[in-house]
Amino acid sequence: MPVVRTWRRSGGAPGTGEWELEVRPRRAIRTAVVVAIAILAFFTVGGVLLRTGSTGVNFRVVDQIAMILIGVLGAGAVLLLTRPRVRAGAAGVSVRNILGDRDYPWSYIRGVSFPDRKSWARLELVDDDYVPMLAIRANDKAHAAAAIERLRELGAHYTAAED
Repeated sequence: MPVVRTWRRSGGAPGTGEWELEVRPRRAIRTAVVVAIAILAFFTVGGVLLRTGSTGVNFRVVDQIAMILIGVLGAGAVLLLTRPRVRAGAAGVSVRNILGDRDYPWSYIRGVSFPDRKSWARLELVDDDYVPMLAIRANDKAHAAAAIERLRELGAHYTAAED
């Protein structure tokens, strides 16, 4: 079952200012956190042990710090995969993927689909375009199915209210 909460908005798409649904991926977040910790640990250990090797190369403290900072940057890049989120309410649907955040009013949304053999759901728009929703992932199985069902219910409710 997806996390269903009411959220107060500040700005964004026009509407009543409440979210009725918020969905975030489950397995992707856990995997990203584990991978980020492993990257950080690997580069930290590598940076600390860098000076003690007998490779013939002369490493300094600055090189060790740089190695650790590379690990921090790599871990931070992997943690960007924890950002995806989908929110829905009377105003429409807000989709946040890795780098961007976009709001779509219900009048601009044609439907929600989960194409065969795809990793994530997508929001179908009226201009025959679509927006991937990285927060609703196939590997979350029942969580993703419940999220799609709830999103379709909200879409049916709010588009019927507009007509």
